Amino acid sequence: MKHLAIFASGSGTNAQNLIEYFNYKKERSNQTELGHKVELVICNKPQAYVVERAKKLDVPSVVLSKEELTTNTQKLFELLSQYNIDYIILAGYLLKIPAELIDKYPDRIINIHPALLPAYGGKGMYGHHIHEAVVAAKEKESGITIHLVDEKYDNGKILFQAKCEVTPTDTPDDVAAKIHELEQANFPRVVDEYIS
Repeated sequence: MKHLAIFASGSGTNAQNLIEYFNYKKERSNQTELGHKVELVICNKPQAYVVERAKKLDVPSVVLSKEELTTNTQKLFELLSQYNIDYIILAGYLLKIPAELIDKYPDRIINIHPALLPAYGGKGMYGHHIHEAVVAAKEKESGITIHLVDEKYDNGKILFQAKCEVTPTDTPDDVAAKIHELEQANFPRVVDEYIS
């Protein structure tokens, strides 16, 4: 059984999906073997709704400052050690992961990106900014990429991609809805398969 931490910055729909999959699916399917479990949610925004979602799902959450997550990381490392974290899952997390964390968790930090990398990746390319750029460029498709995290934004080894059509009449909100469906359908399963 692996212990997972989710890093999130926003509403937390992907975090909730992961928690429900890992912490509750075994109970629903009456399986006796221990699966992996989300032990901790770490957030960098006190008002982010992901904190409320974690509380409702009985998962401890901790809000750390940008400094505590990027430069003065002693408290972060203490938390990861305290909860025996084996893997870190980024679910709508907007800060760059520091090199010392990547060194401590090589090939054990997984991110989801709402575009088909390498397109629409890099600094500033997140959330609605991506969907607006995809529509503005009149792309015929978009999708999701689940990948390992390295020292560069949106650069690590790709584990999985899924595509969706973008029609000429789609708005950024339409694209966002299609991407959200792909995330919900695939993210927990791909993480599970990779860490298993």
